[in-house]
Amino acid sequence: MASPIRAGFPNPAEEASGQAMDLNELLVRHPISTYYLRVEGDSMEGAGITEGDIVVVDKSLEARTGDVVVAAVDGEFTLKTLKKSGSKAWLVPANPAYQPIELGQDREASVWGVVTHTIHTHRRR
Repeated sequence: MASPIRAGFPNPAEEASGQAMDLNELLVRHPISTYYLRVEGDSMEGAGITEGDIVVVDKSLEARTGDVVVAAVDGEFTLKTLKKSGSKAWLVPANPAYQPIELGQDREASVWGVVTHTIHTHRRR
């Protein structure tokens, strides 16, 4: 659909045009370095990212503070918000049940990619 959907009162004078929409064209700037990953777990619920959602991850982007990132920590992937302050960095969950992960010499960690979009399911089976 080419025309936007209103979240307020509908306008009966406007009709949907019926044009096909290509999600890759809309969501992907760097096709060679972009991946779709399904979310497992609840550590990012406060950011609106819930279990079963699909995140669009671009590996070519340089992560900045405030970005939601996929990071490899001690050999396991995790989804968190990156926070940097001076020479220190943390992976911060969006659920108070989890603690931030400080990145440093005690851990083998690297940012794998930056989340650019989330595809959120509203109706579960």
